Amino acid sequence: MSEIQADDSIDITDVVCPITFVKTKMALEELGDGQVLAVHLNDGEPIQNVPRSLKDEGHKVLSVSQNDDGTYDLLVKKAGLEA
Repeated sequence: MSEIQADDSIDITDVVCPITFVKTKMALEELGDGQVLAVHLNDGEPIQNVPRSLKDEGHKVLSVSQNDDGTYDLLVKKAGLEA
């Protein structure tokens, strides 16, 4: 299994909803279509809301993995012509 390489990453464990999604969306806007963003986020509202909001905007959530400390890592592919 090949590991997906992220083109950029952000850590939003220090902010709360709805800022978590705002920061994620701003980071995605910096990327080109089809590029991948890694997002490090907390359990609870962020992991429930951010992936859903990204999907609602047409982006593709590639993976969600839980870490030992209770945080999550999310890989999202920016929607675009090749998405």
